[in-house]
Amino acid sequence: MSIMRKNNQSRESNPTDKIMTRREAVAVGTAAAVAATAVRSVAAKTSAPSAPPVAVASRNGLVAVRRAVERMEAGISPVEAAVQGVAVVEADPDDTSVGFGGLPNSEGVVQLDACCMDGPTMRAGAVAALEGYMHPAQVAYEIMRRTTRVLLVGEGAARFAKSLGFPEEELLTDRARKIWLYWKGQMSGVDDWIAPPDLVDDPDVQRFIKKNGPVRPTGTINLCAVDGQHDVGGTTTTSGLAFKIPGRVGDSPLIGAGLFVDNEVGAAGSTGRGESVIQISGAHTVVEFMRAGQSPRDACLGALDRLVRATRVHYLLDRDGRPNFNVQFYALNRMGEAAGAAIWAGSKYSFCRSGEEARLMDCASLYPTIAPWKKDLK
Repeated sequence: MSIMRKNNQSRESNPTDKIMTRREAVAVGTAAAVAATAVRSVAAKTSAPSAPPVAVASRNGLVAVRRAVERMEAGISPVEAAVQGVAVVEADPDDTSVGFGGLPNSEGVVQLDACCMDGPTMRAGAVAALEGYMHPAQVAYEIMRRTTRVLLVGEGAARFAKSLGFPEEELLTDRARKIWLYWKGQMSGVDDWIAPPDLVDDPDVQRFIKKNGPVRPTGTINLCAVDGQHDVGGTTTTSGLAFKIPGRVGDSPLIGAGLFVDNEVGAAGSTGRGESVIQISGAHTVVEFMRAGQSPRDACLGALDRLVRATRVHYLLDRDGRPNFNVQFYALNRMGEAAGAAIWAGSKYSFCRSGEEARLMDCASLYPTIAPWKKDLK
């Protein structure tokens, strides 16, 4: 009997050698794919030399990126460092786009949104329409850390925060209240509200008018970080579009829109008109462009180009067919290369590398000019 025939007889007589069912085949294939991904991730990490921690954020994150880098230098994970970094901005009453002092919705109530994501595990946490708690990014982090869920909203998010002992606080500052009352008084000539002269002349209101003109601000802070072992994490936190419809949720707390993190590639986040970012899954799009080999700068510009081409309704376009709003993307790859880009020129982003001072950098832009409504404010 030949060796081949013996081997065939051996296989035929082995009761464990049988044709797999489709379900078994899928299970084996899935396990193999997971194992292959783990091997690639470990191989990538072991093949790359250690590097200084890096953090990138929106313009209002200059202090936050410095703190995030310091925390990574102390040994904490990038996602936790990012959350601790933005906590400084969430607690700043002078920043009216985030946390304490954020501008309220149309009814004068501050509603906060945030998310965070961990690159090594790809776990995430998020809150939306959270009222009464200053640090939504920290609440999102605890959702990621303590539960098997990702997003909690409204009253459910508030109950979760309360159960963990987060202090409940009044978030509407006097400054934000005055700006909201001015907005109500200027909305219409046929409703019951007016803006009295002393309110119009108030220094806080005048600064708001000079900075924003007729455009409602959409400020947010996004922060992405990578440590010396090339692990990546990030967070996005906001009070949302000023004077929004109560319950409105933009891109900031949505994984894949306002933030996306993948340890094999890097991280990205956004600020600006959230609905437009949601439509193209903005942060995920940036990361996928980087996965395909693009630099963080080119990946941000590529996602912005897709966003502009997806903007087709007349009320979002100016007379030249260009967006009448702005969006910024921020990105870094796992090697610590970072960039920011915007639809219109003039935006900046915050950057910090271990051993260096935190600094503002110019964003690349699709259009070489500043937004037309910004020209009117000069």
